[in-house]
Amino acid sequence: MTHGLFYLMSQDNEPEVNLPAHFAYACQLAAYHYSQGQKVFIATDDQSDAFIIDEYLWQFSGDSFVPHNLTGEPPYYGTPVEIGWQKSKQRRQVLINLRKIAPAFATEFAQVVDFVPIDEILKQQARQRYATYKQWGITLATTQLE
Repeated sequence: MTHGLFYLMSQDNEPEVNLPAHFAYACQLAAYHYSQGQKVFIATDDQSDAFIIDEYLWQFSGDSFVPHNLTGEPPYYGTPVEIGWQKSKQRRQVLINLRKIAPAFATEFAQVVDFVPIDEILKQQARQRYATYKQWGITLATTQLE
């Protein structure tokens, strides 16, 4: 059974870098799940967003490096964190969704992480994803991002 967690963003969550808050927090969550020994897939809408996430993960400090790659890049067996705008070819436990819609493959993961940004349009899209996940039988919870 798949479990989902929506993080409710607030003005206090704005990162110091020029990056959407939910993108920055997705990278932090990927680092956390990697440290827990879990394999992560970060789903983006397009190649451009995937490159943004890839670049931001390279900026983490040396002592918190997160091995990652874009879908289709070497190594063949993948890294602990994969970033892509297409479905992952590797089996992974955690899906961190940055797409505007719920990915059709979400139920293939044990855990789905999603975000409710503060922007009203993005918030409406998050509500639709929540309803879609619920319709697919994913057990959902929400938490305020501190």
